[in-house]
Amino acid sequence: MKSDVLARRLFEETLGALDLYSIYLGDQLGYYRAMTGGDWFSAESLARRTGTSVRYTEEWLSQQAVRELVEVQDERAQPRRYRLPAEHVPVLADPDSMMAVIAGATDLARIARRLPDLVTAYRTGQAPPSMPWEPEGRSEQNRAQYLNLLGKQWLPAIPEIDERLMRAGARVADIGCGTGWSSIAMAEAYPLVSVEGIDLDAQAIAEAGRHAHEHGLADRVRFKAGDAASLSSEGYDVVTIIQALHDMSNPVEVLHAVRKSLAGDGVVLVVDSHVEEEFSVPGTPQEQLNYGISLMVCLPEAMGPGSAATGTVMRPGTLRRYAANAGFTEVRMLPIESQKWNFYRLTV
Repeated sequence: MKSDVLARRLFEETLGALDLYSIYLGDQLGYYRAMTGGDWFSAESLARRTGTSVRYTEEWLSQQAVRELVEVQDERAQPRRYRLPAEHVPVLADPDSMMAVIAGATDLARIARRLPDLVTAYRTGQAPPSMPWEPEGRSEQNRAQYLNLLGKQWLPAIPEIDERLMRAGARVADIGCGTGWSSIAMAEAYPLVSVEGIDLDAQAIAEAGRHAHEHGLADRVRFKAGDAASLSSEGYDVVTIIQALHDMSNPVEVLHAVRKSLAGDGVVLVVDSHVEEEFSVPGTPQEQLNYGISLMVCLPEAMGPGSAATGTVMRPGTLRRYAANAGFTEVRMLPIESQKWNFYRLTV
C-alpha cells in the first residue's frame, strides 16, 4: 500500500473513531434517547431536556450534523435546530436492535482508559488489571443477537439440539454466560427447559439474576459464579459455550469438565467468533475486527501463568485440538450462515 493511500485510510478511520466517541457521549448523556421522538431540538432545548451544558450540547449537535448522524433543519438559522432521523434510531438509540452500535462505542471508551495498562502488559507478558464496570456497566455487545437469533433461528436449525431442548425437564448448562442473555434467550424459546448459567464474574452473575427475574424466568433460569473447569457431573442434556471459550485461560480443562457433565446422549454446542481456517492477508472485515478486539481485550484478559492465551481468533483447528485433548472424538462445524459467528457441535 502506498504511503498516501495509507495516510488517507487512517485519516478516514480517525473520523470513524471520533464518531464512536461522540456516540458514547450521546448515549451516556441521554441525547439520543431524548431525540427518538423525531422532534426538532435547539442546543438549548436539548440541554434543558438532558440536564447538560448548552455550549457542550451545541458542539455535540454540530459534530453530529456534519457527520450526518443527525439532521439540521436550516443551516443558516440561529439557533439551529436538529433531529434524529427515524432511520438512525435502531443504530444509535435502541440497545435491543441488532444494528445498534451503542455497546461498541462504550467498549471503545473502556478500552481507551486501559491503554497505559496495556503498554505495561505487553512489556511484562502479564494480564493488565481487569476493566472496571463503572461508570457505564457492562456493554452487553451480544444481547440483541442472543434475544433475536439464538432461540429463534440458531438452535432450531440444529435438529439434534432442538429435539433435546423440546423435551420436558431438559437441563442446559450455559458456560461463560456473562450477564445471562444467552441463558434467558434459550429459556424463552424452550419453555420446558431449565438453564443453569455459569460464569467466573460474580458481578455478571448478579446482573444475570436480575435480568432473569425481570423476564419472569427466575424459576427456570438460575446462575452461579464459579470456574466451569470444576463443573460437577450433572447430567446435562445440552451444554453451550457461547462467545466464551477463546477467553478462557484453561479451555481444555473446561471442555473436559463439560464432557464429564453430559447426560448419556447430551450434546455440546460451541459458538465462537467467525474466523477462517487459515491466516491470510488481507483478512476479512470480521477477522480484522477480531484481531483488533483480541489486541485490546480478549488476549490481555486471558494472559497469565499456564494460560492457553488463545485470543479472539480461535481457528477451527485450534478448537479441534482443544476438544481432542479433552476427550471429544469429533468437532463438526455447523452450516449456519453468519458473518459474526462459527457454530460447532462437539461429539464424545
